Amino acid sequence: MRILIIEDDHETRDFVERGLREIGHAVSVAADGRDGLFQATDGGFDAIVVDRMLPGLDGLSLVKMLRAAGNNTPILMLTAIGRIADRVEGLEAGADDYLVKPFAFSELVARVNALGRRPAPQVETAKLTVGDIEIDLHRRTVHRAGRKVALQPREFSLLAELMRNGHRVMTRTMLLERVWDFDFEPKTNIVETHLSRLRSKLNAGFDVDAIETVRGAGYMIRSD
Repeated sequence: MRILIIEDDHETRDFVERGLREIGHAVSVAADGRDGLFQATDGGFDAIVVDRMLPGLDGLSLVKMLRAAGNNTPILMLTAIGRIADRVEGLEAGADDYLVKPFAFSELVARVNALGRRPAPQVETAKLTVGDIEIDLHRRTVHRAGRKVALQPREFSLLAELMRNGHRVMTRTMLLERVWDFDFEPKTNIVETHLSRLRSKLNAGFDVDAIETVRGAGYMIRSD
């Protein structure tokens, strides 16, 4: 594995670097947060071990910046700060694991290896096509039979969710959770209202309804 160690304490940095090299890993090191961010952004690492307290740029901010930039390299945060709230904060920032100093080298190796075994995150396809409808998730555009359809943001999200699950019925509860992030019944007709608007825009000029209502079950995008 190619591993980047970002650690300002030279004794810890040298200890971890030497140990990882001895068991066959290719190791790069950075002694401050800014250099670490630069190397990590450059990419190509299978895992990153980062100290939380770093000069220049602290480890928590570094992790947040990497995640915000779409960098999904597995990260182990290595730190002397071990309160539960601090661990939670590190994980919420985007770290995949958290190891508190002092630590056993064997445990660090086991955790790094576990990160390396994780499957690479799936990158969502930019374009989805079902039947005669095509949407571009990056450009946020919609076309039906080559004709552009202008949608409001929530309508686009609703259509995208139906398209991602093109050959299955999506229940009202599923749509509330995935499009509105609701985990409760809002007691409104919010789904039906948005579906009605979405339908009217998708179907303008066409004879076939793009969205099928499955009575008692939910909705699905029409594929034929």
